[in-house]
Parts: sequence; C-alpha cells; structure tokens
Amino acid sequence: MTHRARPRLLVLASTFPAHADDGVPAFVLDLARQEALDFETVVLTPRVPDARQTEVVDGIRVVRFPYFPRAFEDLAHGAILDNLRERRTRFLQVPALLVAQYLAVRRAVRTFRPDVVHAHWLVPQGLVAALAARRVPLVVTTHGGDVYALRAAPLVRLKRWVLGRAAHVTTVNGEMREQLTDWGVPEARSSVVPMGVDLAPAALARARVDRRPGRVVAVGRLVEKKGFGLLVEALRTIGDVPWELVMIGDGPWRARLQRQADGLPVTFLGQRGKTEVLAALASATVVVVPSVPAENGDQEGLPVTLLEAAAVGAGIVASDLPGIRDVVVDGVSGLLVPPGDIAALTAAVRRVLTDSAARDRFGAAATTAAAAFSGTVIGERYRAVLHDAVG
Repeated sequence: MTHRARPRLLVLASTFPAHADDGVPAFVLDLARQEALDFETVVLTPRVPDARQTEVVDGIRVVRFPYFPRAFEDLAHGAILDNLRERRTRFLQVPALLVAQYLAVRRAVRTFRPDVVHAHWLVPQGLVAALAARRVPLVVTTHGGDVYALRAAPLVRLKRWVLGRAAHVTTVNGEMREQLTDWGVPEARSSVVPMGVDLAPAALARARVDRRPGRVVAVGRLVEKKGFGLLVEALRTIGDVPWELVMIGDGPWRARLQRQADGLPVTFLGQRGKTEVLAALASATVVVVPSVPAENGDQEGLPVTLLEAAAVGAGIVASDLPGIRDVVVDGVSGLLVPPGDIAALTAAVRRVLTDSAARDRFGAAATTAAAAFSGTVIGERYRAVLHDAVG
C-alpha cells in the first residue's frame, strides 16, 4: 500500500479569476495558495470567458467545467445572486450549473480522490459537495450572501441540511456565526475565520504611491449592497471641500451610477487588477466602504477591499456593519457611520478629507489592525481546520 506525501484538497468556488490580476476577487486563489503549503490542491470552478479549461497556478491545478452553451454561459461570471437579479433569464442556467457541478465533483472524487473538500459558499458549492462527495469530509465557508440572503423557508431548510453534513463551517464575522448556531450548527463545529490580505504588495503600494489631496476611492462590484449610490449623494452635498471620486469595479449598477454622477468629478475605472487597486487605495485621502443591506437581505460579510485599504494605511470611512467593525474601530482606525445615513456619511468623509492629524492616526491604526488578517495568519488557521476535518 502506497502512502501519499500530502493529503489532497478539493476546493470548490464560483468566483475565481480567469487570469492573474484580472480584477476578479482572488480571495479563493489567495487562500488556496496557503492551503497548498500542506495539501495537494485542486480548484474546481465554473467556466468563464477567455479562461483556460485547465491550468496550473502556483502549483494549484485549476479545472473550469462548462455548464451551458458557451455563447450564453454567464451566470458565474461575477456574483451569481447579482447576475440573477440583473437578468431573470439567467435562472435557466441554474439547474444546468448544479448538474454540471455535481458531475464535475463526482469526477474529481473518482479521479483525484480528495481527503477533504473545501466548499466556498453554502450554495451551490456546499450543497453540491454534500450530494456528490458524501464520503469525503466537508469544510464549508460562508461569505455573506449565502447566509444573509436566500432566507425563504425551503432554502433555509436546504442550507440547514448542508450544514448538518459539514465537518466544520467557517464564516467571516460573528453575526453570521450566530446565525449558523441558530440553524443548528454546534459551536464546536463552527468558527470565525475571515479571508486574508497579502501584506507585502500593500506595503509596497504604500511606499511607492503618493496620497492625492481630495481623492476619494471606492472599490467593489457595482451592486446594491455596496451602497455606492449613497456615496455619490453624500459627496454631492459636501460642496465646500474639493474632492474627486475614483470608483473601481463593474457590475449591473454601473449605468445607473454613471447617470447619478453626471456632472460630478467622478471617474469610473471599471474592473482593475489587484496591483492597480492597491495603488488607487494608497493614493486616496479617504477610502469609503458605504455598504448597506440589499433589498433581498444580501449583505457584506467582510469585504476584502476593506482589508486592503487598512493594509495600505488609508483613512477609512465605512458602514457600521458586522465584519466591518472587526477591522475598523470607530475613531481609532477609521470612522464608522450608520448604514444608509447620507448625512453621517457626508460628515465623516468631510472630516477625513480635512483633518490630516486624525487621518494619519486612523491610517496608522488601520495598518496595525490589518496584520491580524494577513494571508499567512489566516492560511494557518484554515490549514488547521482542514487537518482537523481529515483527522
């Protein structure tokens, strides 16, 4: 009988970059790099435009499975919930994605023979893993929308069923863990482990890029829960302080936001890679994270952009939401405002734009806070969870 040098890990995700530094959130890849230090790792994810069906990235094998005719296959290109809200016809792709992912996981279990599965998001990945890899220990990571949204009774029952089959469940903030406990997950089988941030590129951007007076930066997918429309209205009312807003990201709300910002000093850069994002964050006088709960209940878990802003030492103004307040302490490492309160948002942005002493103090404290979320620290915690699941 042969013994493996390292245990094998199958990672399931629905958001994954097509190319290096292409602007798609890369937190699954960043974490997989850390997990691959101890595990032989394969990432299985839906096919997206212009991406290779199979490739090796930093020793991690990435397999992208097709799930719909290529000309119409766009459900997993971006955030699934937001894509469904933008175009209802995409619901036709949902059963196709589930079946294709099920078959792909079954094939991976048969050929790769993983010792543990790490599924990002309760649905669809956690659900599919619970069905297609029944005999393999399952670790599920919830990120926000999979807990805060999809709250209809049949969907909650489905999520509880998946959670009941997981060896361990991680989530990115304490409020979400409390919800998991309410859904029947024993506290011994859940933990708060957020995504991490690579501190070295952030430090490099901080050293190389000069801060631009009056520059406000906001980064994220242009969707309802990011609250960027509220930011535009808040800046419109400042008036007496020079400012410019740089918005990085793309999504279904882009045209709406561009119309709202018409005539204002707002630049939409679209989706940008991590290098450009860090440079933009480092150039900001203030970085704003004006997140709000969306109409469907969807809400931020802990935005990676917030961690990146903290790592570059930015002056941060953010909504007072679970997860966010784990990074930003009001008046210490930034300013927190009630979600959706335009007057409070205006006052906080004005203060960081004009009070250089407070801004420098906030930035230094934010940089210190970011150290607890370094990719190395978070990677160690996830590897420990995975090893326990295998054991």
